[in-house]
Amino acid sequence: MQACVYNRGALPHLRGVTSPDTLPDPLPLPALHASHGGHWLRAADGRTNAVSKGDAIMAAADTPVLMLNAPLVASRLGYPDLSGLDLLEAFAFIHPARFCVPTPRGLAEALGLPVPDSDAAVPEMLQRAAGALIAACGDPAWPEREGAWSAVQSLERLRWPWAQVLRAHIAKPDRAERWLFAKLPEWEETGERPAPRQVELTDPAVEAQLARLTGAGAEQRDGQRAYAKDAARIFAPRLREGRPHLALAQAGTGIGKTLGYLAPASLWAEQSGGTVWVSTFTKNLQRQLRSESRRAWPAKRADGSPPVVVRKGRENYLCLLNLEDALQGGFAGRAAILAQLVARWGAYTRDGDMVGGDLPGWLGTLFRKRGIAALTDQRGECIYAGCPHYRKCFIERAARDSAQADLVIANHALVMVNAARARDPNQRPTRLIFDEGHHVFDAADSTFAATLSGQETIELRRWIMGPEKESRGRRRGLSARLADIASYDDAGAEAIAAACKAGQLLPSDGWLQRLGENAPFGPVEALLAAVRTATYARDESGGIDAGYGIETEAAGLPGDVIEAASNAAEALASIRVPLIRLGGRLEAILADPPDWLDAQGRARIEGARFALAWRIDLLAAWEALLARLGGPADPDFVDWLAVDRSDAREFDVAIHRRWLDPMKPFARVVLEPAHGVMLTSATLTDRTSSDDVWASAIQRSGAAHVEVAPLLSAAISPFDYAGRAEVLIVTDIAKGDLPALAGAYARIIEASGGGVLGLFTAIRRLRAVHGRIADRLARAGLPVYAQHVDPIDTGTLVDIFRDDPHASLIGTDALRDGVDVPGHSLRCVVLEQVPWPRPDILHKARRLAGGGSQYDDRIIRAKLAQAFGRLIRSKDDAGHFIMLSPAFPSRLLSAFPPGTPVLRVTLDQALQRVRAGVGGAGSPDVSSPAQGAMLP
Repeated sequence: MQACVYNRGALPHLRGVTSPDTLPDPLPLPALHASHGGHWLRAADGRTNAVSKGDAIMAAADTPVLMLNAPLVASRLGYPDLSGLDLLEAFAFIHPARFCVPTPRGLAEALGLPVPDSDAAVPEMLQRAAGALIAACGDPAWPEREGAWSAVQSLERLRWPWAQVLRAHIAKPDRAERWLFAKLPEWEETGERPAPRQVELTDPAVEAQLARLTGAGAEQRDGQRAYAKDAARIFAPRLREGRPHLALAQAGTGIGKTLGYLAPASLWAEQSGGTVWVSTFTKNLQRQLRSESRRAWPAKRADGSPPVVVRKGRENYLCLLNLEDALQGGFAGRAAILAQLVARWGAYTRDGDMVGGDLPGWLGTLFRKRGIAALTDQRGECIYAGCPHYRKCFIERAARDSAQADLVIANHALVMVNAARARDPNQRPTRLIFDEGHHVFDAADSTFAATLSGQETIELRRWIMGPEKESRGRRRGLSARLADIASYDDAGAEAIAAACKAGQLLPSDGWLQRLGENAPFGPVEALLAAVRTATYARDESGGIDAGYGIETEAAGLPGDVIEAASNAAEALASIRVPLIRLGGRLEAILADPPDWLDAQGRARIEGARFALAWRIDLLAAWEALLARLGGPADPDFVDWLAVDRSDAREFDVAIHRRWLDPMKPFARVVLEPAHGVMLTSATLTDRTSSDDVWASAIQRSGAAHVEVAPLLSAAISPFDYAGRAEVLIVTDIAKGDLPALAGAYARIIEASGGGVLGLFTAIRRLRAVHGRIADRLARAGLPVYAQHVDPIDTGTLVDIFRDDPHASLIGTDALRDGVDVPGHSLRCVVLEQVPWPRPDILHKARRLAGGGSQYDDRIIRAKLAQAFGRLIRSKDDAGHFIMLSPAFPSRLLSAFPPGTPVLRVTLDQALQRVRAGVGGAGSPDVSSPAQGAMLP
């Protein structure tokens, strides 16, 4: 056994076991490890051997084998049916709501074990990790003991492989354990929070608050102080209705943007008694904000309420009713085991957040993709106060906590949806900070869109009518949800019956197959069939043969599409009208309530009214969309038809409508009702040679559509980009030469020793490159993880990349937004080509309205600036940004920070510079870095 590195970043009750004398005994079961570098099997008697794929598969099939991340091992072995004793499943059971990077190194660190220094050493670590987990079950200090005995009994009945191993080590409690639904605390109703007081924040007070948050002895940054004072301007009393204080603030990386706006926000919340909402685009920034907010607020107030709340959409939280259904037979097989593990987590979670919260991101991928989603409220089916778990609901708790919070951390989409259709208009945010403000345009584009599709309409049918003939699950239709109302109010009963009858006109199960057979059923399916036929007939993109989705403009449409649209609009109206009547009856019942209507019943009717209003608005938007087909084009909108496909497989047919400028509804719905709004980002402005660098930011922030002049603020990054970074444009990799592209990636990763983030503009090229280089690099101790290849969610891939300085991560161009990896783990960013915008119908319309090629260049410069921003995250970071595109246009070079060296070099010259490191502080075998042609 080779030497091991010791690490003490272990779970609290396991600290101290890292001493060689106190290592846990290995579990005497075979252990298997598979990587791109090979396969190793350790027998129960302690012998470790390198084995072939076939031998590894045979061993796993013959006897229970310890492994780590079974889907990934199966992928490496090319054997999808692989099963065994997955240590990640055991970790999730024994330490629910605990963080663990799902790699040998990550598991060893989490358990306080020696980190294996080679692939061959991993199987022994797996055996010792299993021993450590079993030892934890017998530890009197095991903090997650409650509920474990009952859970392992249920899991044994489900034939979970670990149940028989763990059962003997989990003592039966003296008294019966409470079920999850009995021990979760209930939220309590609170009075409405008073309107905030009108206060003015002075510059000295803001500076003093910033100094308190940054702490004594912290570096004094003039840029941060100026930024904080500018951010404070949005908290001044509003002068006129519909005219908020609006600030656009660009803060270069390293300014200290987060504390810069939290200082005035916390000061205003304290003095006014109001709530500030901070909106982000990525979950990573939400986690960072939660951490940074602890400088300004305690975890709990004196009354136990949280002053800071992370608020997400309903689809992010565990739905207790869905979980109960899953535990009582709604899930079968492996999915039922997942439900039991989620129930274990539900007893220990901080807030029930299943996506980006304290549920391990890898847990769902160990089972089946839809497992986690099926345990959330994905389809707007919540029955609110009609739910037996309503008083313990994680979603309702978050909503009530946010109403009383000083700071609410949310995402762009939720803020916009909440502003558009909040259940309580009094809880709409009035002081808003949009961090990652460069994404507000895209978020608004999605939020204010209208899409009439097969998937959307069948979801509406299920909401109205309930489950189809043999559908499993607890979903209920209108009749079941409002049965008591129907029995009390005849007019309401008639409206429900009319809506259910009209709902039969919507697509039902099997609709996509019927379209393929040219046998649609009902007017909406007939419309989708006509849309599908027209889209295939008019496509000129080449997407049909390539297997991609196809689309066509909603102009000059054939008569059968127009006629089908008219018939479908009538069908939609026949649904909308009774829903409107039903909403009126619910309002009447609330206005003059019967004696039997208690507070919980009132809350349930309020929830039903909210759900009805949402569907009525949706139907009205669909009808408006269909009314435009065949008529004159509306200059404010872009309409098109589409057939969505993946690898030549159809999965939806749709008619789309987008705003040409989505900032118009954003300004009306979000900006005008607010009192103060700031959009901030490190890449808010367009880095162009034009004199007016703010023009694009003003247009893409909605500022152009409100009657106020925004405050424009810019704080320049303090980082030394000239001395800490280089941009290398490689000139000898021809476009389309896949072997050369793969070879370049492999050689760059070898030269850098890992730590490479590779960004691709096409998934197929990403997969092809990974397939060519992964095995070779793994054998050299340089693992390469790949989005869309490895069966691991993106957030976990980033965690793995951050944890291992020798690892590299490749993914699509969009991955740049989710990677925040300061330090040595990320030292090189590689783009395989210029990220040109996809020339779809929507982009072409906006390009025409936005200045042609100048519009494209603004988008590309923004993407390049954001990708470059992944490289330097702290003053000590250094590295290279490499473009494998010989035809990189010089007009795009302004995307990089001023002073950053930009060189056009051959691949060999680039490799020499990477080995040498920025400034020549690299490998000693590189004596004189090659000089390329310096660009202006």
